[in-house]
Amino acid sequence: MGLLEGKSTVITGAGRGIGKACAAVFVREGARVLAVDFSGAQKDTAAELGSAVVPFHADVSKEEDVAAMIDAAVEAFGRVDAQLNVAATLGGRSADYLSAEDYDLMTPVNLRGVLLCCKYAVEAMLRTGGGSIVNFSSVGGLNTEARAPVSYMTAKAGVHALTKAIASEYGPQGIRANVIAPGFTLTELNQTIPTDVLRELSAKAALGRAANTREQGEVAAFLASDRASFVTGTVIPVDGGWSARLP
Repeated sequence: MGLLEGKSTVITGAGRGIGKACAAVFVREGARVLAVDFSGAQKDTAAELGSAVVPFHADVSKEEDVAAMIDAAVEAFGRVDAQLNVAATLGGRSADYLSAEDYDLMTPVNLRGVLLCCKYAVEAMLRTGGGSIVNFSSVGGLNTEARAPVSYMTAKAGVHALTKAIASEYGPQGIRANVIAPGFTLTELNQTIPTDVLRELSAKAALGRAANTREQGEVAAFLASDRASFVTGTVIPVDGGWSARLP
């Protein structure tokens, strides 16, 4: 029996990176997964991981797509036991630090999309007695990171507040909500950055290295499982000790 045996899960951003790694870990632990992505790569994830994974195309910033996503999960699996909101918009810091354009770019997926996914997941979970929501943010939402756009950090901090509010509001109905705040992680995208930047960001962790994507997925699996039955309203940095260090 796996840690998540028989649990039905929706994972956004599952086409690559941390989302795809989460899907792999969840399938290994016995879960069924609706692998959601906007890029089309969700089909590749499903093909690689087998019949426990159903691909679904959605733009999580659009409410109609998110509603359809949850409906598809319920149709495929009968219920939603866990919702992982991993999809994110990334970008470098622009010359205008307080850029309104950056805000318009960073918030639709990074904050609005998380809110919408939580809204419809909560509705489904209330019908079946509860569940677990795991939102992904960033260590940049805990304090600040010089390379990150301010609107990116702001959106991620908003995810922390949103998650705590959901945990408080819906805890009596059996819904838990937590945040994973990843440190620098070797996703496919991050492996393409210049070597000097990769070295600099990897060295920020107290462990002296970057995370691999599976390490993020392992913590998500715990939070989605019954072993975390008394864990809710938390923000857990999975950052190798980055956030414990002074700059």
